[in-house]
Amino acid sequence: MANTRAQGRITAPVQKAALVVAATFLLVGVLGFVPGITTDFDTMSFAGHHSDAMLLGIFQVSVLHNLVHLLFGAVGLAMARSALGARNYLIGGGLIYLLLWVYGLVIDETSSANFVPLNNADDWLHLALGVAMIGLGVALGRSLTTTGTATPR
Repeated sequence: MANTRAQGRITAPVQKAALVVAATFLLVGVLGFVPGITTDFDTMSFAGHHSDAMLLGIFQVSVLHNLVHLLFGAVGLAMARSALGARNYLIGGGLIYLLLWVYGLVIDETSSANFVPLNNADDWLHLALGVAMIGLGVALGRSLTTTGTATPR
């Protein structure tokens, strides 16, 4: 069996995919705090649906929403250090995003339950992210054993 952590480097495809996903979440989290990239930045609230701030003018964001993206990215970077962790991050994170998609569909966007906040664009992005992350985790993590090493193909 080939080791997927040669000298602490990210070598397995599933690790590389998790690293890209995690870095993307970090980037999105940072961009959510950048005026201009986030429109109506001055209306951003900590949490709740009252924030009119929109990342790229499309996705409703708040301080909490941006912090969640940053945390999700940081967790992904840590988990990408092993192939098994990377697979678990992609599949587990994908499941979380599918749950967020369903949550966004069933709550009223103007209710206090919309504390992140989520809008229609967020909902459909969450569906795409969930499906893509699970797909990457399953497809690229297929050759892993329970020890987190890749089996030769």
